[in-house]
Amino acid sequence: MLYIQCGLPERHSPYKQTLRLCPIHFYTQIEYSMASASFVKLNASSSPWIGQRSFNQRPGSSSRSPAARVSVIRAGSYSEELVKTAKTIASPGRGILAIDESNATCGKRLASIGLENTEANRQAYRQLLLTTPGLGQYISGSILFEETLFQSTTDGKKMVDCLREQNIVPGIKVDKGLVPLPGSNNESWCQGLDGLASRSAEYYNQGARFAKWRTVVSIPCGPSALAVKEAAWGLARYAAISQDNGLVPIVEPEILLDGDHSIDTTLEVAERVWAEVFYYLAENNVMFEGILLKPSMVTPGADHKEKADPETIAKYTLTMLKRRVPPAVPGIMFLSGGQSEMEATLNLHAMNQSPNPWHVSFSYARALQNSVLKAWKGQPENVEAAQKALLARAKANSLAQLGKYSAEGESDDAKRGMFVKGYTY
Repeated sequence: MLYIQCGLPERHSPYKQTLRLCPIHFYTQIEYSMASASFVKLNASSSPWIGQRSFNQRPGSSSRSPAARVSVIRAGSYSEELVKTAKTIASPGRGILAIDESNATCGKRLASIGLENTEANRQAYRQLLLTTPGLGQYISGSILFEETLFQSTTDGKKMVDCLREQNIVPGIKVDKGLVPLPGSNNESWCQGLDGLASRSAEYYNQGARFAKWRTVVSIPCGPSALAVKEAAWGLARYAAISQDNGLVPIVEPEILLDGDHSIDTTLEVAERVWAEVFYYLAENNVMFEGILLKPSMVTPGADHKEKADPETIAKYTLTMLKRRVPPAVPGIMFLSGGQSEMEATLNLHAMNQSPNPWHVSFSYARALQNSVLKAWKGQPENVEAAQKALLARAKANSLAQLGKYSAEGESDDAKRGMFVKGYTY
C-alpha cells in the first residue's frame, strides 16, 4: 500500500499577526492490482482546511504548481496495526481514561484525600481504576504513566493485562514535561525526543499500543510564532517516531484555559496552532489514518466575563476542526482542561448532535477521576463505591459521545469547576 503526499515545494513565509493558513496535506491511497491502478484527482480549492489563500503562488516566489513536488510515503511495517489500533480506540460510545499523571501530580490527587504520595498508594489507586468491572463498555483506551505500565496489581497481575481483559488498549505518556522556551514570551516547550525511539520500542514490548505527548500553548503569552512552531515540530517528530515503533500517537497541543480572552480569540489561536501542527505532521510523513488528536475545546478564557453555553462551544470547536483536520484522522479525543465533570460531558454531547467526519469523543483525566477520589477517600472498604462512581462518569461520557446524554440528576460535585491557574501534570 502506498500513500501519495502532495505538498508545497517550500513552506509559506511565517505568519505575523494573522493566521497562517494550512498548506496541502492530502493523502491519496492508491491500491494496485494486476488489472489497473486508479488515481484520485484532488481539488485543493474545495478543501475546508486549506482556507482562502491561494497556494499556487507564495509571496516572494515565482508561480509554481503545487504538484511540482510529489513524494511517495510508504506505509511502515506497523501501518495496518496502527490503523486497527486507532479504530479500536475510536469506537462508538467509548473514549479514553487518562491516568498518566506524573508521580508528583498523582501525589497532589492523593493529598486531596489525605494520603501520602507513596508507590503503594499510587498502585492502590490505579489498581482501583483499572480493575473496575464493566469499564470496557465505556472506555476503549487508558493512558498510563511509565510506573503503571510496568506495574502489577497486589495480586500479581500486570496492569496492562487488566486492561486487555476488558478490550481496553493500553497507552503510555512519553513526553518528559515542559521547560522554559528561551527567546519566547515566558512560554514553554516540551522535552522528550532524546531516546524516544528506544523507549517507544520498550513500551511496545510491554504492551502499550498508543502514546501521548502533551505540549501547551498560552494565549496570554501571545502565543509567539516561536512557541507555536516549536510545539508543532515537537509533536510531529514524536508522532513519526511513535508510528515507526508501532504506537498510535495522540497529538495534543493543549491551548490553556488561562486568561480573560474571548472565544473568538481562542478560535483564532486554535486555527493557527492546528494549521502549523498538520503542516509538520505532513512534512514528517506521519500517516493520518494512524493518529488520534487530543485538542482543547474552543472556549473563552477561564477569567473571561462571559461564559459560553455548550451549543456555542460545540459550534466554535467543530468549526475549527472542520477547517483544519482532514477526515482521514480517525478520532478526536477531547481533553477536559479543568472544566467541571458535567461541563465536559455537556460540551461533548453538544458536539455529537449531528454526524461528524471523525469519531468525536473524550480523553479525560480530572473529569473522570474527581468523583472517584471523593468516593474512595483512600479506604479499602470504599473501593466498590469508587468504582461505581467511575462507571457512572464513564457511562455519562459514553452517552455524550453517542449524543444521548442528559444532565438530569447530576450531583453538585459534578457541576463544580476544576480549573487551576498554571496547572501542571
